[in-house]
Amino acid sequence: MILATNRGSVVVAVLAVSLLVALSSCGKSGSGTPSGQQAEPGMATVTRVVDGDTLQVRIGAEDERVRLIGIDTPETHGPGGLRECFGSEATRRAQALLPQGTRVRLVRDVEPRDRYGRLLAYVYRIADGLFVNLTLAAEGYAATLTYPPNVAHSKELDAATRTARSADRGLWQRCGGPDKAL
Repeated sequence: MILATNRGSVVVAVLAVSLLVALSSCGKSGSGTPSGQQAEPGMATVTRVVDGDTLQVRIGAEDERVRLIGIDTPETHGPGGLRECFGSEATRRAQALLPQGTRVRLVRDVEPRDRYGRLLAYVYRIADGLFVNLTLAAEGYAATLTYPPNVAHSKELDAATRTARSADRGLWQRCGGPDKAL
């Protein structure tokens, strides 16, 4: 009886290990990164900063346009050629934070894309973990823009924007606030 129980335990253990090995190899292919493994989910490389709140990135073999969730920077080339006060400065700051080739981690919220098809994400620099969305708000380059249900960081973005505004940083000093046309 003990032998049968042990043999049954061995069979269960072998099946469990086999299942774990099979599951761990699912979805892996020989392409992707130079080491032969696929890139980690959410990892991307910045190819271009479009403006203060929009990036072009490469995810694996795909190019994606990414809209930073929770913030809005002044326009540099909006509808009808709209240019807003502090837009160029916000774009330059985003370029300084995320030069071409910067590795980033993209973290999604509830909705994956906006109405323009852009990937919606909170962006973190891999090198030091800098939360780019929050940094732009805290430094006065962006105002808070909340579109529920994408609200995972709305409280901290609101607090950073309030602090920048009360300290008269960036667009709050130069323009008196966001959405001021040139």
